[in-house]
Amino acid sequence: MSIFDLFKKIEKKEDTLPISHLIVGLGNPEAKYNRTRHNAGFAAIDFLCDERGFRCDRLKHKALVGEGKVGGKRVLLMKPQTYMNLSGEAVIEAAAFYKIPAENIIIISDDISLDVGRLRIRKGGSAGGHNGLKSINQHLGTESYPRIKLGVGQKPKEYDQVDWVLGKMTEDDEKRFMEIIKLVPGALDKMVAGDIESAMCDFNGVIK
Repeated sequence: MSIFDLFKKIEKKEDTLPISHLIVGLGNPEAKYNRTRHNAGFAAIDFLCDERGFRCDRLKHKALVGEGKVGGKRVLLMKPQTYMNLSGEAVIEAAAFYKIPAENIIIISDDISLDVGRLRIRKGGSAGGHNGLKSINQHLGTESYPRIKLGVGQKPKEYDQVDWVLGKMTEDDEKRFMEIIKLVPGALDKMVAGDIESAMCDFNGVIK
């Protein structure tokens, strides 16, 4: 057997691995929402795909989906197309289809309680007023699923909260945000591999 045949055999074996995790970036479809604060989860999935050579462009389970290897395991990447408030519909459909338990569903979302340039990993917790997380909590029937929260900055007093999250960042804030996005692939590798404690230690205190 040649070395090329061996590589093909290894690749084929990896392709047959079952999907063990869902990695879900939250956001809203439609071009007008691109680069808004609420689409931080979509931005994280897009960066992961660009860095690892993945694609997330097939419409399935009410989401744009793709597959890739993260943390040594085969995962399904998701960008729900239901709009933020109904994100749980896409998550529960994919979770049921692939028989994925809640502890293997990683949600990436924006967080207005975190400054831009901050990232926070959590094992679970309340929705904290985030409508996408509320929907996922309702459909999964639990708050015990891991998540990566990406800071988009607190709402100034003069802003309506909806206008704030659906607005776009300043140029300086977007640069800081993209620096923190670069940490997401490494954090996901540790989380999917089952070492969430290490991911929390390595990334929760980082400020960009």
